[in-house]
Amino acid sequence: MAKFTKKFEMYKSLQANTANIYADARKAADEIGIPAELRGKFGLTGAISGCPGPLNKKVRSAMEKGATEVIPLTKLVDEIRSLVKDVYGDEYDAAPISTCEAGIWVAFDVLFSPPMQGRGDNYQARYIIPYEKHLHHHGGYGRPFPGRFKDILADRGSTAGELGFYGKRQNNLSMYIAPLVGADYSVHGIKYHPTFQLTKVDPEASAKKIKTIAERHACMLTGITSLAYDTPGYGYGVKDNDGVPVLQKRLAEIAKDFDVPYVMDNAWGVPFVGHDISKSGADVIIYSMDKASESPTSGLIIGKEEYMVPIRRALGMHGDRYGTTASYGKAAYVGFDPGKEAMLGMIAALKELKDNPDDLKKPVDDMYNIIKEEFDQINPKIKKGLIISKSYNSRAVEVNYENTWSGNELGFPIFSIEDMYGGSQLLQTGLSQMGVIPTVAYDGNILISPGLGTTDDDGQIIDNKFRYAVKALVKLMEIIAKYSGYID
Repeated sequence: MAKFTKKFEMYKSLQANTANIYADARKAADEIGIPAELRGKFGLTGAISGCPGPLNKKVRSAMEKGATEVIPLTKLVDEIRSLVKDVYGDEYDAAPISTCEAGIWVAFDVLFSPPMQGRGDNYQARYIIPYEKHLHHHGGYGRPFPGRFKDILADRGSTAGELGFYGKRQNNLSMYIAPLVGADYSVHGIKYHPTFQLTKVDPEASAKKIKTIAERHACMLTGITSLAYDTPGYGYGVKDNDGVPVLQKRLAEIAKDFDVPYVMDNAWGVPFVGHDISKSGADVIIYSMDKASESPTSGLIIGKEEYMVPIRRALGMHGDRYGTTASYGKAAYVGFDPGKEAMLGMIAALKELKDNPDDLKKPVDDMYNIIKEEFDQINPKIKKGLIISKSYNSRAVEVNYENTWSGNELGFPIFSIEDMYGGSQLLQTGLSQMGVIPTVAYDGNILISPGLGTTDDDGQIIDNKFRYAVKALVKLMEIIAKYSGYID
């Protein structure tokens, strides 16, 4: 293939050669020897909302047993609260919810948005969010500020129009998007848009910048939010001696200085084994329990009691008129009730995370070893630009390749999130051609986790099945690199 000197020409060539890339990918799947009966039934992550992994036998057993018993739902909620307090301390509380996104919605509406009742005009409220990956998740609830970001959510969803991401916006709430110092927001992709390359983020300089923003907007500042992840590709590679990302600790300190809550989105994370809210200083953290915790579809909100009381009241599960400490009544967000079976499974998953953390960590170690072995075989030019790291928080291995762009020539193609939603993200659509269900792979960052046909009934890695998926990814990257002109 021709060598390109302009990015848009390289991506234009990839678009023109999509059919050829797919054909080569299908041929490569045959050469790798991926069994026909496995194709379309396994993949690189069981943590995608659109295709969650099967439940393990301990979780299934707990759900089946509890489904035949009479159990007041307040009893299940209080059991979840007790497990959380056992790990983080009695000053923390919890609330189960239907999904992580529902948890963010409730937390922001309760803690960030202006009051809805009483005399007088509503005031304007604003929260600060780093300009980071997955911005449309925890950033979709306020009107973007400054104005240059007004269309930041326009293409970031599969549902367009008023009831797409724009429909999440809360009353009189805006979000200040703060670019991070050291980040690279270069434009990339077949659907050519800014991308988020975050391995070189300077946490101290970024925190200083965000504190200045907070000072300028103090009269309307009601909160700070960020992801709770802990890998270089998400901008959180610099950590303290406790393993806590420095930027997250600094954001917690800024929030405390301004007496506003710091709410963390840890959708692809696990309680207990992962991010420790008692060490980072965050006020509230929200999980998608079905992504990495091996729970049925559900979410979990954990936070300091001061902030959890109004959140639990909004869900209808904090106290009732008879004087009890817990209830299960109607409230503004009762529609986000996770239900009995989901809570039964969540409790089983939380007990495993609390009592048998090594069983949840072992698949991460096994994946890391296999990924390192297989990526040792990739074209040396690609390999040189890789950062491969593991995260117990996300129970995942991250393969980041943004450093392939460190020289004077064009690097390995970086696909934008708009590519993912537009169907032109070749690292994902190409894997589908090989019979492998893809994982999140935009912005030069690939996150790989267990659970989608690659684990046994105990949640442990099945070597040959997982290795097939990784081999497919390695081969596809070489195919795309060839058609981009990155390698010969």
